[in-house]
Amino acid sequence: MADALLTQILTAVTQLQQDNKILTASVDAINGRVNALADVKKLKDDAAAIQEEDAAKSATTAIGGSAVEATEPPASPTNDVIPTVAKKQNVTSRIILTTYPGQSGIDPIIMNWGEKDTAKRGPVVVSRGASTVRRRNAIGAHGGSYSIYHALAVAIQDLKVDHKPDFTNTEPAATIGPFPQWSDPKKIVAMDPLGHLAPWLYNNYINKENVEIRPTIAITKAHMKLPELENSVKAGRLKVDGKICLNESGELAVTKFAVEPVWYLPGVAERFGIDEGTLRRSLFENTGGSFPELITRNDIKLFLPPIGGLTVYCFGDPAKMSDPNVKLALRVHDECNGSDVFGSDICTCRPYLIFGIEEAVKEAQKGGSGVVVYFRKEGRALGEVTKYLVYNARKRGIDRASEYFKRFQALMPDVLHWLGITKIDRMLSMSNMKYDAIVGQGIPIHERIPIPDEMIPEDSRVEIDAKIHAGYFTTGKVMTMEELSAVQGRAWGK
Repeated sequence: MADALLTQILTAVTQLQQDNKILTASVDAINGRVNALADVKKLKDDAAAIQEEDAAKSATTAIGGSAVEATEPPASPTNDVIPTVAKKQNVTSRIILTTYPGQSGIDPIIMNWGEKDTAKRGPVVVSRGASTVRRRNAIGAHGGSYSIYHALAVAIQDLKVDHKPDFTNTEPAATIGPFPQWSDPKKIVAMDPLGHLAPWLYNNYINKENVEIRPTIAITKAHMKLPELENSVKAGRLKVDGKICLNESGELAVTKFAVEPVWYLPGVAERFGIDEGTLRRSLFENTGGSFPELITRNDIKLFLPPIGGLTVYCFGDPAKMSDPNVKLALRVHDECNGSDVFGSDICTCRPYLIFGIEEAVKEAQKGGSGVVVYFRKEGRALGEVTKYLVYNARKRGIDRASEYFKRFQALMPDVLHWLGITKIDRMLSMSNMKYDAIVGQGIPIHERIPIPDEMIPEDSRVEIDAKIHAGYFTTGKVMTMEELSAVQGRAWGK
């Protein structure tokens, strides 16, 4: 009798749990739509206010008897002959290598980068679909390096060339911005600040003009489970609060932001101290001539490069990231497949990541905000092959990292501007290059926190010393080159 009653209770509890999951999913979907609509309404209201202000200024100017003469855009390059190929199934008869405004039907959608009025700024349009290719205002393709797989799917006819994604119920799960930095063309040059709202903000282009517009940012909520975090709870470094750290296994609640790169070429060139023409030519030549419009369409200022993007992991209330009245702990982490995913102890990347997550969670639990930014650029954009060559040198106690480290960190602060971050209270163990890039973009850093020695694996001691020698922050000893050369890693030479 008791067993039967217990079975009934367990069945009822299980059913309640299932119903609760369904209800939660429905509420999240509704919240997503509400968030997106609220974000779009806020931006459109701001745009309306700007238009009213402009109209008032125009009326004042007209009364004063002066007028502003419109200027014509610069002349377009001459038309090139477009080569033709034999017509194939699911493929157009013409290959469009480059497009020019002078060609039949070429009418790029206006793009004024940094314009606060979203209608005047315009969407990022890069698709090469039949209904969109002549309206493009950007070079490259959506999906970064994954665009190659999209091309393969089209080539083998697993995907229709005119396929368009369905964004129903994909609205952002959290509200971000708008912030003043979004309309500053010098603050954000490596991503589209409106990328998470594009399909909803510019739905008129989609519905009325059949233009394909895709988001370049997505926002969702999730749970994070890493085996080290269970140990963090057992060791008392993390406390279970049921909101951020959910249980004894160290499961965390997190808001995630996935960002694809969108480069505003004039802004990128200015930030690196070069002219735009030099940047365009270098990008064209060093991608094997893959993007001819880089050097033939100076009127197109946006480039979606074939590289990986980044993911932001926010612990606690996302609104607190931009709140100057609460503390922010931040870790900016470069991808390391060998350590982050497969747990190799040859380097300190995963320990750095775990340390960053722990400290971010603790800051959020204290009422502040914790953020980890994960860049998809293996080893500071070295790639795994070059990175492993560097490891071989490091395991012999030789620092060759500085030969490869580049100044691309200058593009890193853009995501912080997009999130509305105006200061960092605790920067969690990062290189001087990242520190300089962030501070150089006007975001002060109040304290730098090194990784604790106890979190450094035994066989990565050579690697961490090499990192410190190359400019990673530490409060301890920085080895000289002679001292570093005398150290050897485990099993070297066997």
